[in-house]
Amino acid sequence: MSTTLSIRIPDQLAEQLNSVSKETESPRSLIIQKALESYIEDYSDSQIALDRLHDKTDPIISGKELKKFLKP
Repeated sequence: MSTTLSIRIPDQLAEQLNSVSKETESPRSLIIQKALESYIEDYSDSQIALDRLHDKTDPIISGKELKKFLKP
């Protein structure tokens, strides 16, 4: 199932979208969908990072400790 959305974007952004669409031979709707998926994933990751940053019970390790942990 899919939902149709109507949005307004600046002319310059529309021109860039059209250009990418032609270069990649992909429909504009697919490019917009992928861009939204990427944005939402990044936003979610940022929220998780902020939540962990403010969580006083989450342990903090130094760079030295991290290097020890990551060494084979």
